[in-house]
Amino acid sequence: VQLQASGGGLVQAGDSLRLSCAASGGTVSRLGMGWFRQSPGKEREFVATITWSGGSTVYADSVKGRFTISRENALNTMYLQMNSLKSEDTAVYYCAATLLLRTRTSGSDYHYWGQGTQVTVSS
Repeated sequence: VQLQASGGGLVQAGDSLRLSCAASGGTVSRLGMGWFRQSPGKEREFVATITWSGGSTVYADSVKGRFTISRENALNTMYLQMNSLKSEDTAVYYCAATLLLRTRTSGSDYHYWGQGTQVTVSS
């Protein structure tokens, strides 16, 4: 399975962006998926995750109430709707997929990774 993240860009604080993660080379309809991000000089951090059915989601406290993770299995695609963006959301965002069941917040639980997409929020 190959994952391709897209949708990043340069926005102002308070703006919105929607990231997409498209899968190819296999179906992700039975895989849990998640978003992580990494800022310069910082460790990669968990952002959000969703089970294969979309029935369960988990968010990092820092994005709860502002970001929404979703998926469209028929399109083999996952999304991250980001609203009320802050400068501290600036990072490279990565999508990932896991063979493990239930929501997973640790990057080490993920088996497939996409390349990152840069999100820059200016204040």
